[in-house]
Amino acid sequence: QVQLVESGGGLVQPGGSLRLSCAASGNIFSFYFMGWYRQAPGKQRELVAVITRAGSVNYGDSVKGRFTISRDNVKNTVSLQMNSLKPEDTAVYYCHVRTTAEYWGQGTQVTVSS
Repeated sequence: QVQLVESGGGLVQPGGSLRLSCAASGNIFSFYFMGWYRQAPGKQRELVAVITRAGSVNYGDSVKGRFTISRDNVKNTVSLQMNSLKPEDTAVYYCHVRTTAEYWGQGTQVTVSS
């Protein structure tokens, strides 16, 4: 059984920074893709960033140059450093893991507002 638990969300002013973390437990030996998606009210869930076990990364266009994804294969965590945050970044952020199946965290709220 796989569980993903996010942390680090909260309220931040425009231009500020937050760091999200996701701790994975269960059968994570074969985890290949780990990443973050987000969903704002009334919008579809969209890719924020994804990282392979070897460290290859891919970012959504709207966050390139501002967000950085990383993973620790010893601690079984994936993190998202978010800088220069904009109100448009306000959303629920979900941790995602894919092996032969897909798993989702419960989500953590990020609100960017003055």
